[in-house]
Amino acid sequence: MEKVREIVREGRRVGKEDPRRVVHAFKVGLALALVSSFYYYQPLYDNFGVNAMWAVMTVVVVFEFSVGATLGKGINRAVATLVAGGLGIGAHHLASLSGTTVEPILLAIFVFVQAALSTFVRFFPRVKARYDYGVLIFILTFALISVSGFREDEILDLAHKRLSTVIMGGVSCVLISIFVCPVWAGQDLHSLLASNFDTLAHFLQEFGDEYFEATEDGDIKEVEKRRRNLERYKSVLNSKSNEEALANFAKWEPRHGQFRFRHPWKQYLAVGALLRQCAYRIDALNSNINSDMQIPMVIKKKLEEPLRRMSSESGKSMKEVSISLKKMTKPSSFDIHVVNSQSACKTLSTLLKSGILNDVEPLQMISLMTTVSLLIDIVNLTEKISESVHELASAAKFKNKTKPSKSDSGSIVRAKPNKSHDDDDDDHVVTILGDVGTSNNVDQSHGEISVDSCHHVAIKIDDDDSIPEKHEDGDIHVHTSRVSCEHTNASDLLNSGVKKN
Repeated sequence: MEKVREIVREGRRVGKEDPRRVVHAFKVGLALALVSSFYYYQPLYDNFGVNAMWAVMTVVVVFEFSVGATLGKGINRAVATLVAGGLGIGAHHLASLSGTTVEPILLAIFVFVQAALSTFVRFFPRVKARYDYGVLIFILTFALISVSGFREDEILDLAHKRLSTVIMGGVSCVLISIFVCPVWAGQDLHSLLASNFDTLAHFLQEFGDEYFEATEDGDIKEVEKRRRNLERYKSVLNSKSNEEALANFAKWEPRHGQFRFRHPWKQYLAVGALLRQCAYRIDALNSNINSDMQIPMVIKKKLEEPLRRMSSESGKSMKEVSISLKKMTKPSSFDIHVVNSQSACKTLSTLLKSGILNDVEPLQMISLMTTVSLLIDIVNLTEKISESVHELASAAKFKNKTKPSKSDSGSIVRAKPNKSHDDDDDDHVVTILGDVGTSNNVDQSHGEISVDSCHHVAIKIDDDDSIPEKHEDGDIHVHTSRVSCEHTNASDLLNSGVKKN
């Protein structure tokens, strides 16, 4: 009884994780019940005989969880059965012309050649990814048709019945998969990517509190719970195989919802690859936080402001992308957060060059520079992710966010410049305090960017009076210039921090 209870608990857990699994089980049962009628219903059995079992076998091996996987397997099986059946009949006919003595020898040679060549072709990466199952069925069907034809007189009738039952079983699977509570691999891939963005954003936004706030020993359970939440990023590290499988299945799927037939699934994989690179940096960052070599809080506080902004703004940018992906709209304020993180990176570089860490011990300096270097890598990766996401949004034809109404067109954005650390720098950091109206949109000459109530935006003033142009429509037009951190690395920062010692 204890084992039965354990099985029941496991079943409930699996069902709660994804209720679609329960629906899928009923769908497979329905498909098997339908194709079994070929064997139970006498008129159908008279036409197909024992070959009706091929329909049942097709349902068992073809019906998969998603529409794309089912459709891909069904097409592979149908095409492979058709081609292999035709070649098997041809091989049988050629062998029969050579006489009864040579016929079995030729059949054996034909089977050997096609099996060897087909098996070798299965190692090709593109074939392995999309057509591996089809090649496997091709080997099986060719061997069955050509060999059984040696003892079977009605070889054409045998091939026709097997092909017919295979197609009927495959069509049953595809129709039930599409029209009965469909599970789309493309939608799963889209949701997975949005979830990965959200997971990394959570870590980056919480990094400042974890790194710069002293851990209280009182509530150990709360600390452990918070640490487990931060380590959710580890699911992104192992997402490659799942993403590639979903992208492969999605290519087979017909148009559904906002996903077109030739949707840019490869671009999803490109964005996912960049996210994993970012997750590897985060994993190293998390290991550094929990290492035995802990830096005194007074030293960390010296770089707190730029480091907090770098991680927080990078996290906000990823959160913005996650929300945009869920709504399938183009991210609006994503670039603003990227610029803010790069501005913080430049502030950090200026701060280090001032010699603020001159009194730090070498071992502590190494540990601190490791954290700084990893955060700079994350900022630079965020910019690459920004470009890749824009390519995805353009290729997938995501919708723009709703434009402001005419009543909001006259709203005024109030901004105040912040003093830069370098007076000779032409770039200025402006804090957007919010606008008077209900819209928070700033037209940047070529498009609209929606900002939050308060953002630090790096802009470059091109006119002589250092006043952004105010158009008749009431919008303020500015030209943004990013503060690049690509030239900054750990060694440069380390040298700049200790060169004055």
